[in-house]
Amino acid sequence: MKAARSVAAFDSATGMVRALSRFLQGRDIPAIGQLPAAFETPMSGLLGTLNRLPVPVQERVYAFSGWAEAIPQRRAGEVRSAALAEWITGHYPQRRYPVIFVGSANGALVHLAAALDAPWLPQTLLVPVRRHGVAPDDARGDLDASRDAGRALLAANPDLALHHMHDPNQDRLMIAGMTYFRVKWLRLPEAYRRFIRDLLAPGGLLVAVDCTLRWPTTTVDDRYVFQFGALGDATAEEYHQGGPRVAALLARYGAPTRHWDPPAPDGTGPEAEWGLRTDLLDDMAAFARRHRLRLDALRFDSPQRLSPAVADLCRAAYAERGVPTDRLLVESFLLLDPRQALRTGSVPFWTVFGTETCRAGLEKYLDGTEPYDEIRVLLFNHGTESIGLAPAEEWRRTAARARKIGVLTGVDAAEYPRDFAGLVRSHQALGRIRTRWPLPLPLNVDAAVEAFTGREEITWSRVE
Repeated sequence: MKAARSVAAFDSATGMVRALSRFLQGRDIPAIGQLPAAFETPMSGLLGTLNRLPVPVQERVYAFSGWAEAIPQRRAGEVRSAALAEWITGHYPQRRYPVIFVGSANGALVHLAAALDAPWLPQTLLVPVRRHGVAPDDARGDLDASRDAGRALLAANPDLALHHMHDPNQDRLMIAGMTYFRVKWLRLPEAYRRFIRDLLAPGGLLVAVDCTLRWPTTTVDDRYVFQFGALGDATAEEYHQGGPRVAALLARYGAPTRHWDPPAPDGTGPEAEWGLRTDLLDDMAAFARRHRLRLDALRFDSPQRLSPAVADLCRAAYAERGVPTDRLLVESFLLLDPRQALRTGSVPFWTVFGTETCRAGLEKYLDGTEPYDEIRVLLFNHGTESIGLAPAEEWRRTAARARKIGVLTGVDAAEYPRDFAGLVRSHQALGRIRTRWPLPLPLNVDAAVEAFTGREEITWSRVE
């Protein structure tokens, strides 16, 4: 099976590879990179029409879009790790790089890599697999219906681990007709090895991106775990033990139950979407020793913890170039565009989701930095009134902390979180920011490492 057919286009890893690779090709990313710029206007109109439909119809269309991307269960055994890795490396220009990142998905890292003229190769990809007859709140049913497909995928790919994920809070529309297979490389695939050997500049730096976030898991087989719930505002305890917020969510969606009954966890593992399995780090260390490469590790305990450090680094770089440092661009999940950020002199601050916790992280950053004159906030629409989702009005209040301009950009606040046209409109809105700057030269790698040294929330250290 072709890799492009088996990997989800709507996922964090593929979206971030798309954003970074297009930047390294000198391109921005209209419609989160899924359409040419010429299709933006008609697609915006089409999605705007969807916004005007009744909510149940919107939700069915959204769920269908995910189902259409998923592969049939009978074809899970046709997925090939080698083809996936070749597909990833094929996104990037074939030229020398001073740094190559490998590991956890992270939107702030996309900006760091862009600033350093560096590619990033993900450990984790999402393979969506179709599944019928299982309600979103039935985690046991999902595992029972999809277990054989997971085993077939693993039997064909001994270098992969499977983190079978089921999240009825944030993904309840998508999992109506499919299941989430997040596959993680246990060792560097040959395409990654060749990419590093051929394209890392002499004396260049290999960096493992290690998000250490963990989550309760249930062991299914060797290399196969089931994860119920995922990073968001609901806690692992709420997913497994219930509570008022879970009961309220289920009542809101008309579910026949007020708590979930997932398989009991028997341990913890790297969070399915964001965490790094350290098997890969061990293999990278052996690879680096064999080829006499310097290997560093960039570590943080949750995805958004990297965002303040990258924002500060970019702000300092603007100051050194004489570019004003008073404009902030708040990005959300897949809505990120390093080229637009640099061209508009915008300091990027990436938020994982539109939740209260992510908004609080942004507020904390604003509390500790010099005020911004302009704050623009993008909001990713995932279609669900999930636990802890911050209303658009709350995000608008945070944007209003700007001294001059504080706005939601490309967002129809009345439709959020079902403003599906926002996936296209946000890029169009960024294109209308008038002040433009030439793209800068890449930052010095050692200067970036030094800037990160001494920060409490992250570590950047040599791997011996």
